[in-house]
Amino acid sequence: MQQSIDFVGVKKSYDGKNYILKDINLHVDPGQFLILVGPSGCGKSTLLNCLAGLDEVTEGEIRIGSRVVNDVQPKDRDIAMVFQSYALYPNMNVRENMAFGLKIRNVPEAEQTATINRVAQMLQLDHLLDRTPGQLSGGQRQRVAMGRALARNPSLFLFDEPLSNLDAKLRVEMRAEIKQLHQRTGITSVYVTHDQIEAMTLGDRIAVMKDGIVQQYGSPMEIYQKPANLFVASFIGSPGMNLIPIDVAAGAQGVSFGLGSEGHKVSVQSGYAELGAYQGKKVTLGLRPEDLSIGVANGLKVKTLMIERTGPEVYVFFEINGKRCCAVSTPDLAPATGEIIEVGISAAAKINYFNTESGKRI
Repeated sequence: MQQSIDFVGVKKSYDGKNYILKDINLHVDPGQFLILVGPSGCGKSTLLNCLAGLDEVTEGEIRIGSRVVNDVQPKDRDIAMVFQSYALYPNMNVRENMAFGLKIRNVPEAEQTATINRVAQMLQLDHLLDRTPGQLSGGQRQRVAMGRALARNPSLFLFDEPLSNLDAKLRVEMRAEIKQLHQRTGITSVYVTHDQIEAMTLGDRIAVMKDGIVQQYGSPMEIYQKPANLFVASFIGSPGMNLIPIDVAAGAQGVSFGLGSEGHKVSVQSGYAELGAYQGKKVTLGLRPEDLSIGVANGLKVKTLMIERTGPEVYVFFEINGKRCCAVSTPDLAPATGEIIEVGISAAAKINYFNTESGKRI
C-alpha cells in the first residue's frame, strides 16, 4: 500500500542548543519519489534517519499516512532502507541475503522462495543467487541490497546515498535501474544525495537543503528554471547557473542593465517590471549556460578563458562583469581558448533576477 509522508515542524538537536534540522515542513504524496539534496552537513541524512526511526525528533511530527510515527519503533514503520555501504552478510549467498528479512519475520519458506525469485528476476539477479557478495561487482552488490529491501514489500523505500561507492559508469546504470524499479513498484521513496544530477534525473519532487533548512521544494524543472535563491541557483545545474552582478537603470521604455566593460545594454522586457523597484541598485542576473548564445551578431565581446569538451557539447568559459560564466556550444562551433567571441542572451532564455543582499529571487 502506498503511503504519504508529512514532516510537520520537524526540528532536531543533539545538545538542545544547536539545531541540525530547523522547522522542516514537507508533504510527499503516495507513490512519489522525493529527493533530499544538498551539500555535506545540510541535514538531509539526519532527516532520513528521523523518518526511519534511527534518530528521534526533537520537535514536530513525522507522519506516515495518517499515523504519527515519532514514538514508533523502526521495525514497526513498514520501511525498507538501502545504505551507502551495501551491508550484506559476507557468509551468505545472494538468495540468503535477500531472504534474511523475510526469515526473521517467519514468512513461510515457500513464500520466501517465490518472493526472492520474483525480486531477483526484476533486478536481473536470478543467475547470481548462489554467489556470495565477494563474488559480485559493486553494482551487483547494490542490486542485492535493493532486492533485500524490496523483498519485504514495504510501504516506504529509503535510500541513503546508495550510489556513492560506485564508479561513474555504474552510477549511471544504477540510477536508471532505481528509476525503473520505482516505476514498476510505485512505492513511495525518499532518496538522499549530494549529487544534483541524481536529484534532477530521479525525483518527482526535490527538497534542496542547506544548514538544516529547506531552501526550495518543488519539481525538478521548477527548481531548475525558477530557483528560489542564489544558493539553489548555484547548486542545481551542471555547470551551475551564471550569476552576474548588474546595475539596473531606468529609461523611457522601462529598465535596462549593462553587460561588459563596453557598456553593452540589455533592455528588460515588460514581464520583468518588478525590476523597476531596483533602479540604481545592485541585482544579480541568473542565466543558465544554455541561455547564452555564442557567435551572435552585435553581441557582447568576451575572451574565452577555457573550453571543456564533453562529446556532444562544449562548455565555453569567459567573464562578464568580473564573474566567470559558461555557455554551451556544439563541437563544430566551439571557439579556441583565448579567442574573442560575441555572446548574447538567447531569445528563449529563462532569465532570473535575485536580490544581491538577501539572495532571494526577485
